[in-house]
Amino acid sequence: MTRTFLGMPATAPQGVGQLRGEQSFPAAARQALADAQLRRNLGHATATIRAKSGAVIAEAPDWEELRAAGAAIKTDVLARLPELLEQLEARVTAAGGVVHWAADANEANRIVTDLVRATGSDRVIKVKSMATQEIGLNEALDAAGIIAVETDLAELIVQLGDDRPSHILVPAIHRNRAEIREIFLRAMPDVDPALTDEPAALAAAARRFLRQTFLTTPVAVSGANFAVAETGTLAVVESEGNGRMCLTLPETLITVMGVEKVVPTWRDLEVFLQLLPRASTGERMNPYTSMWTGVTPGDGPQAFHLVLLDNGRSAVLADEVGRQALHCIRCSACLNVCPVYERVGGHAYGSVYPGPIGAVLSPQLTGVADNASLPYASSLCGACYDACPVKINIPELLVHLRDQAPHPRAESAAMAAAAYTMDHPALYAAAQRATRLSRWAGRRGRGLPPPLSGWTAGRDLPEPPAETFREWWAKR
Repeated sequence: MTRTFLGMPATAPQGVGQLRGEQSFPAAARQALADAQLRRNLGHATATIRAKSGAVIAEAPDWEELRAAGAAIKTDVLARLPELLEQLEARVTAAGGVVHWAADANEANRIVTDLVRATGSDRVIKVKSMATQEIGLNEALDAAGIIAVETDLAELIVQLGDDRPSHILVPAIHRNRAEIREIFLRAMPDVDPALTDEPAALAAAARRFLRQTFLTTPVAVSGANFAVAETGTLAVVESEGNGRMCLTLPETLITVMGVEKVVPTWRDLEVFLQLLPRASTGERMNPYTSMWTGVTPGDGPQAFHLVLLDNGRSAVLADEVGRQALHCIRCSACLNVCPVYERVGGHAYGSVYPGPIGAVLSPQLTGVADNASLPYASSLCGACYDACPVKINIPELLVHLRDQAPHPRAESAAMAAAAYTMDHPALYAAAQRATRLSRWAGRRGRGLPPPLSGWTAGRDLPEPPAETFREWWAKR
C-alpha cells in the first residue's frame, strides 16, 4: 500500500510561481528553433560545460560507486523524510534558528514577506535559489514594496534584462557577452558608458554595483543545496563568492529550502560534495562551500529562519515511480547532454526547471494535466540517465508520465484497438500481412494523409519486410 507521510499530497497552486508556461512545449519550441543566435549560444555553452565535466569525471576512479552511493542516500531520505525533517527542525531550533513549514508557494511567500517586514527593511539581497524562483518570491516581495536584488552574476543579468532563467546552473546561458553589455548599459545604475564586452570588464561592473548593496542591506534570502538532519547544518555551494557575502554580512538570513534537500548525516555530504561540482561546473570542488548551523553570537547573521517548502513535493513522493525525481541535486548535467534542450533552450519548457529533469519534475509538482506536453519533450535517447550523478532514470519517468497525460479520444481508441489485435494471434498475423500496404504511403511514409502525416512528419516509416517472421518460420 502506498502512503504519503508528509500529509495531503496537494500539487503546487496555480497563478503563483514559475512552474507553468503560457504555451505548450511544441509551440514554444518552434519559436526557439527559429532563433539562430540562441542556438549558437546554447551549442557553445553546453559543449564547453560537457567537455569540462567529462574531464574531471574521468579523473575519479570511483565515479560509478559515488553515483550509486548518492542514489542510495536519496532513496533512504525519501523513505524516512518526516523523521529526518523533524530531526532537522529540532537541531536548527536548538542552535538558535526558527523553522517555518510552508505547504505551498503562497504560504512560503507570505512567511518570507512577513519576516522581511518585521526587520523594517525594504530591500533584500539574494543568493541564487531555484526554490525562490519556483514560488515566485521576487514577485511577491515586489508586490509588498520590497526590492529583491539578485547577487549571482547570471541571475543579475536575467533580472536586469527583465528576462527569465533558461538553465539550472547558468541562468543566462542564452545570452552572449555583447547582449550582456547592452543589458548593463541599459539597466545597471552608474555603469561606465565606455563599458566593453570583455568578461573581466563585465564582471568588474557587476562587482562595483553589488558591493555597496552587500554592505547596506540587512536581510538576505537564500536557498540551500543540502541540510544535515544530524547537526542542523545548511550548505550552499557556489563559484563566485556572492553567496558567502549574503550568508555572512546581513543581520537576518532567511533560507527557503525544498523538503527533499535534507540528508541524514554530516558524512553524507562527503558523497554529494564530490558528485555535484564534477557533474555541474566541471570542477573538482566548488570554490565556495558555505555551511552554517543556526546562530553564532557575534558572528554572521543574528537571526536565522528556515522555511521548509512542500509545494507539490508530497504529491511527487506519493508516486512510487515518480518520486525518484526528488533525488535531483540541481546539477544540470542532464541539460548539458540533452539534444532537445541544446536546440530549444530553457524557456521553451515554461518552468524554472528546464531540460530533462524539468520534463519529469514540473508535471509532477503541478499535476500532469497542467504540463501535459513536457513528458514528450524528449527523444528518449537516455543520455540524461547516463549523465545523472544520482542515477535518476529520467527516460523511465518520461514514459511513466506520458501514460498519465491526457490523451485524445482517437489516440486512446487506436491504442485500445492495437492492444486487442496483439491479444488475438489470428488478428495480429493478419495485421502483419497488411503492413505491406504501407508501400502505398510513399517513401518513408511521407504520402500518408492527415492525421497520420503528423506522425511521419518527424519520423521515418520503416519499409515492410518481404515476409513476416511467422511466414519465414512456417517455411521451416
